[in-house]
Amino acid sequence: MSERERVILIGCQTQKESDDTFLTSLNELRALADTVNAEIVDVFTQKREKIHNALYIGTGKVEEIKQYIEENEIELAIMNGELSPSQIRNLNKHWDISVIDRTQLILDIFAMRANTKEGKLQVELAQLEYLLPRLHGQGRALSRLGGGIGTRGPGETKLETDRRHIQSRINDIKKQLKQVVKQRSQYRERRKKNSAFQISIVGYTNAGKSTLFNRLTNSVSFEEDKLFATLDPMTRRLHLSSGFQALISDTVGFIQDLPTTLVAAFRSTLEEVLEADFILHVVDASNDRAIEQEKTVYSILEDLGAEKIPMLTVYNKADLLSEEFTPYSSPNAVISAKNSDDLQRLLQKIESTLKEEWNQYKVAVPKDEGTLLHRLKQETMVQDEHFDEEQEQYLVDGYADPNSPIYNEMKKRANENE
Repeated sequence: MSERERVILIGCQTQKESDDTFLTSLNELRALADTVNAEIVDVFTQKREKIHNALYIGTGKVEEIKQYIEENEIELAIMNGELSPSQIRNLNKHWDISVIDRTQLILDIFAMRANTKEGKLQVELAQLEYLLPRLHGQGRALSRLGGGIGTRGPGETKLETDRRHIQSRINDIKKQLKQVVKQRSQYRERRKKNSAFQISIVGYTNAGKSTLFNRLTNSVSFEEDKLFATLDPMTRRLHLSSGFQALISDTVGFIQDLPTTLVAAFRSTLEEVLEADFILHVVDASNDRAIEQEKTVYSILEDLGAEKIPMLTVYNKADLLSEEFTPYSSPNAVISAKNSDDLQRLLQKIESTLKEEWNQYKVAVPKDEGTLLHRLKQETMVQDEHFDEEQEQYLVDGYADPNSPIYNEMKKRANENE
């Protein structure tokens, strides 16, 4: 947007929430607002026993903020929580400005960032499902979808029509997404048949995943120092020093308390992680909340059913560390994705970590079986290879994924030769 929207952030801390957790959540809201280029004029907080049913915050605080809004030409209030339709409606009436909650702000960012057909469909689905119960008496809030902070959504005309029209659109999107998910599933099956080893880069949003992905693969995935810079999964080929080749995917960043509507809408994107043979978990080591963010990612991976996939934790942004850093997880690598020596160390660490997961093999390959030799070099980690002139065969030592087709072929061959 050309002119920055003047915004206030509002958070309510309940008795159940620690100061630490509340502050982290508020800082994250600030980062989200910064991602859409909002001008944050002020931040209001309140401690309450529980959230106010009708207004989210207390009546006294509502009046105090109303006066501030009028005196400072505030255009938008962003609430640090998910508001009910009636809470948004009541705050709209009191303040006479647009009021959005944390969920809609994330939806706005997702709408800005989605590039592929699947990403756009998922965003629109999440937006419509979020807005459907909020239709009644919501002219001002709904009109934001025609031109609010960063929104590239379905458009206000569509949303101001009746519920039946929106429900019909939701059903249509779900049908289209099923087809897209089916195509993605067929693509993954094809990759599996082609013996492709899958590595997924996961991590908290803004941990530097896309930067690492770009440096490792020399590609141009979108990288920016803002939250949710990447929404659409990208896949490229990765060459390790042993000659082993894998496919590596960049994925959407995780965040604390990601709204359930978004988790559901982005399920097929997140499911890409389930197909991985190996996970690179990128953590922003310079962030004060690095361990909490790390734990959030572990929790989401567990929810997805991906916690048993072998993993290497990559503590990124080492160049920004001012004191000695103690890793929380192992195996790990502490690097800066912008340092080429660090990247080489990381590639070696990936190899050494995989060796611990894989099986060692020794195989004799007749000289006329060049195709098998070539496959061994690409699909396994060859450690040693020499030609036995007397037997006219290559003797190859290396490590292979015990679940790979080529390892099963070698086992079969070994059994036949016994």
